[in-house]
Amino acid sequence: MGIDSESDVAAGLQIGPTTLGMVRIFVTGDGIDLPLDFDPDEAEEIAQELIGAAERARAVTSKPEPARKPRSAKAKKP
Repeated sequence: MGIDSESDVAAGLQIGPTTLGMVRIFVTGDGIDLPLDFDPDEAEEIAQELIGAAERARAVTSKPEPARKPRSAKAKKP
């Protein structure tokens, strides 16, 4: 399965600080509990990657607005 493949797998995601000063991403699913710990700098890098991916995904799904016809100027009566 690649990054661009659809999946029917359901999982839960929790993110928070640990008592040791790490940032934990905790993934739970059918028969799996996966704690992933990152130092704060790594966590910020991951956050930036998520933001960049969201922006690219928005660009793929957004449709350009149709071009608007210019309005013709109407002469005002005195």
